[in-house]
Amino acid sequence: MSKSLSWRSALAGLVLLAALIYLTPSLTSTLPDWWSRVLPDDRIRLGLDLQGGIHLVLEVEVDKAVESHLERTVEELKGDLRKEKLRYQAIERTGLEGIKVVMMRAEDVQTFRDTVGMIYSDFDIKAGGEEDGHPVMLLILHTNARKRIKEMAVDQALETIRNRIDQFGVTEPEIRPQEDHRILVQLPGVSDPKRAIELIGKTALLEFKLVDEDHSLDEALEGNIPPGSEILYESPPATVSPDRRRIPYLLKKRAALTGEYITDARVAIDSQYNEPYVSLSFDTRGARLFEQITGENIKKRLAIVLDNNVYSAPVIQDKIAGGKAQITGRFTMDEAKDLAIVLRAGALPAPVKILEERTVGPSLGMDSIQKGIKSMLIGGLIVILFMAVYYNLSGLIADLALVLNMIFIMAGLSFFGATLTLPGIAGIILTIGMSVDANVLIFERIREESRLGKTPRAAIEAGYGKALVTILDAQVTTLIGALILFQFGTGPVRGFAVTLSIGIVASLFTAIFVTRIIFDLLYVQKRMKKLSI
Repeated sequence: MSKSLSWRSALAGLVLLAALIYLTPSLTSTLPDWWSRVLPDDRIRLGLDLQGGIHLVLEVEVDKAVESHLERTVEELKGDLRKEKLRYQAIERTGLEGIKVVMMRAEDVQTFRDTVGMIYSDFDIKAGGEEDGHPVMLLILHTNARKRIKEMAVDQALETIRNRIDQFGVTEPEIRPQEDHRILVQLPGVSDPKRAIELIGKTALLEFKLVDEDHSLDEALEGNIPPGSEILYESPPATVSPDRRRIPYLLKKRAALTGEYITDARVAIDSQYNEPYVSLSFDTRGARLFEQITGENIKKRLAIVLDNNVYSAPVIQDKIAGGKAQITGRFTMDEAKDLAIVLRAGALPAPVKILEERTVGPSLGMDSIQKGIKSMLIGGLIVILFMAVYYNLSGLIADLALVLNMIFIMAGLSFFGATLTLPGIAGIILTIGMSVDANVLIFERIREESRLGKTPRAAIEAGYGKALVTILDAQVTTLIGALILFQFGTGPVRGFAVTLSIGIVASLFTAIFVTRIIFDLLYVQKRMKKLSI
């Protein structure tokens, strides 16, 4: 017995020591420097409902990603057909289904099938009849390829949003995918939701486009837009007078360079006007392309376009080598910082739409914490007093188990990196009741055995043995329910399931294991003659 009691006591002591180690960072903000090097320093994470912040549900417009993929394929296909000297009259995207190619000559059809079929394996190639005597070929995008593009769009959007939020400086954000191409974003502690939403929702598709100076802007504004060109506008910044009109530009539709070659984007201050601007750096290939574009278009205007909004269209004075460019636009410092963040994090593969937006004020979160703690203290105090009065010394042992239970739950939250939410506090309060219930079952069985005239040691052994099955039956079935809630639930439901699951495990450990150690210590080792129960 003595040997068994020793190793059980040692195990309980080790568990308690580990729990206190994990709990310490949450109890104090001043840890010694050596702590983080040798011991865990993760604090208990507070959920949005306790800390305040913003809650967003975004939907990735995955159809736009399919459209973009088909548009890029159209451009690549044009180049490949020119390379193979296959003449065509027109190439265009047909919705989300695929691409239509109007060939010039019927004798090129078989070569088209062989060439395109080998390069574009994601498409089925079919004959589409004739238009004005010219054969039409259809490239139909495979269903699996379309599904893959949509899934990749969500994955890339998730990663891009995560990068932006990390660079924005939000600690412990909650970003996870949901069904139907949706993404849940929770940003605890964010005090400027408008700025955060703009940062997350900006597509950040950066393009450098040459201004079409061969055609008249006025005629284009009247509706005569030349083929291969488009009209985009330079919108005045929000800080500028709203009376200022938008400036139209007639631009070449095809981008000369895109933001995919950017390696860095930083905010700098213009020494002449003392205004912030964004300095860009390109990788080797981007720098070579930029040098080539600027070298071939000296004295022409190159527009910098972000999400179809023209930021500036300076005249190219000379060939620009070195892979550096600037975006100016009369930014505020915050606007310039946010623009640099989204350019560094990369463009979203498809626009995102905000389906749900909620802002939780920090005062509401603090109020929730205070009410939660208050309810726990009142409920816990009533239970402690009742147990002490009704079961005497045994009740105090149950109270000790209850305190240990709370320590283990909070340490468990820190260990698993779980987030404490308001429903999570409800789960903790529920486990208080379950922990006491287990001890009540044990104590009542011990009382029954004592009334039969058994010795304290025999009554304790019989009481724990008979109550064990009932306790396991009740708590394990509850634990299974909590695990199912965790697996299939979301948000607050998961928060409840986490604390309930940890609480049940801690309750079983303290009610069955720890209290038995204390009883054995008192009535077996210390040989107490009478049960105080």
